[in-house]
Amino acid sequence: MKTVTSDVERVNRRNAELVLSGTLCKRSQCHTLCVGSGLVCFVSFVEMRYPLGHCCRMDTLEELLTCRLDFGAKAVEPCSIIIFGASGDLTARKLIPALYHLFIEKQLPDPFRIIGFARREKSEIAWREELYAALQQFSRTKPVDAAQWQTFSANVFYCQGDFSDTASYQKLEQQLAQFGHESLRRNLLFYLATSPSQFAEVVERLHKAELLHRHDDKAWWQRVVVEKPFGHDLPSARKLNSELTRFAHEKQIFRIDHYLGKETVQNILMFRFSNAIFEQLWGRQSVDHIQLTVSEKLGVGSRGSYYEETGALRDMVQNHLLQVLALVAMEPPVSLEAESIRDEKVKLLKSIRSLHPAQVPIHVVRSQYTAGEIDGNPRLGYRQEPKVSPDSNVETFVAMKLFVDNWRWSGVPFYLRTGKSLPLSASEVRVQFRPTPNVLFAAQCGPKLDANAITLRLQPNEGISLRFNGKIPGATMRLRPVRMHFSYNTEFGAYTPEAYERLLLEALSGDATLFLRSDEVETAWGVVDAIRTGWGSAPLSEREFYPAGTWGPAAADDLLAESGHAWRNPQPIT
Repeated sequence: MKTVTSDVERVNRRNAELVLSGTLCKRSQCHTLCVGSGLVCFVSFVEMRYPLGHCCRMDTLEELLTCRLDFGAKAVEPCSIIIFGASGDLTARKLIPALYHLFIEKQLPDPFRIIGFARREKSEIAWREELYAALQQFSRTKPVDAAQWQTFSANVFYCQGDFSDTASYQKLEQQLAQFGHESLRRNLLFYLATSPSQFAEVVERLHKAELLHRHDDKAWWQRVVVEKPFGHDLPSARKLNSELTRFAHEKQIFRIDHYLGKETVQNILMFRFSNAIFEQLWGRQSVDHIQLTVSEKLGVGSRGSYYEETGALRDMVQNHLLQVLALVAMEPPVSLEAESIRDEKVKLLKSIRSLHPAQVPIHVVRSQYTAGEIDGNPRLGYRQEPKVSPDSNVETFVAMKLFVDNWRWSGVPFYLRTGKSLPLSASEVRVQFRPTPNVLFAAQCGPKLDANAITLRLQPNEGISLRFNGKIPGATMRLRPVRMHFSYNTEFGAYTPEAYERLLLEALSGDATLFLRSDEVETAWGVVDAIRTGWGSAPLSEREFYPAGTWGPAAADDLLAESGHAWRNPQPIT
């Protein structure tokens, strides 16, 4: 993909060589200025752009070296977005705010329309007022610009109907036809913000109403976005995929996992495959083990009934954690095309060593939080939460030790854990490198000489840290770990788009890179189902509970201690 002209490219490369080699301007009139202020001299092309002098600041160099990867990307075409289950919480909290911000940033096509489809009877004016009230609460930019909202909301409509009623879909088709513009009637994005049990019925009725066509049509397109969970086990996931692909082609189905829309999760690929120095370290020769932690400070709260049906393994491991693991450990794709990246993710997931039922207690720890205290505030135990059975055996914490059986990662343990009512909300990946040989400093310091590590902080305080050992200044010879830290906020500013903004834009443009393919979903369920089979119906033991406000049960620490490892708990970053 060509991103710059050849002349500019040659100039940029020459500029980079000058800076990276330490070459400064030798012209007498600016040499002192360059040396004194950290400025560098550029060749005549840049001088023409900056006629006031031969020097240019380092941030200008960074601008010149910025590589655009979205040249040639397919433009978002005029279309209509139909949200099924529009009266639900997801629409008010996430979808409409995301679409609103895409609109004010001029990312949405012109024209566009949004139709909310739901059972509740209400006028378009009433629905717009509800959405405006929610936007004022959930918008990432405040206050909400009333004029911008008025312009945006003029494109927002409501269609009252029942998911199982054929006439409701005919009503929807008539509403689309009234928009006049052919693209608004034929280019359609259907967002199913409904219960998974309704996915198949909605897609079938859309197909029968001739709003969704399975065959390829180069002139027009229809796409279906479905929210997780994608089934509750492997058989149900296969059944759901089969039902969806009866009426829509696989490439028309966009299975959304909001975690993949996070900037820091997307940056894992950039970090790994655009920086040559890390590729040499990324494997069994240098890596001792990898820890992946997704901790939540909150308990289940009002989601008790949902959590009773899912638990931490289904809710977090099957999708979020295994997706991050795949990005961290996958092989380089042959291109940046969506299918190439998804192919490598599936290969990685298929390389995870299967666990037999007898191995599950050795490799996996489950637990449930009891009453405790977080930040000085008392917390209920899980069994005391609303809509939770008083003798529930549902896990709110999972820790596991997995192996990836391929050439790169053979023998390297991957430790995954997630839980609720933990001391800190954080998501991070820690790549722990092998310790130094037991000579020189290691022979003197023993376990106090910490092994090097790279930490990818996914949220909050997003960034990347390199941990290594350094000498403490002074007359004595003392070592301690130090940290070299890159902060997103410091480098790029505080602006970080919401995950749903990126995901909706990608769905509108037809780029499936950040969405899950059917074989990806099914492979992940295969990993999780093997663990659930190992647990069976056995009740939780006394060792499988942890007080709220702690980092989980002692059994989770024992899981790592058996291999001489220890959890590195996420720390607050200021």
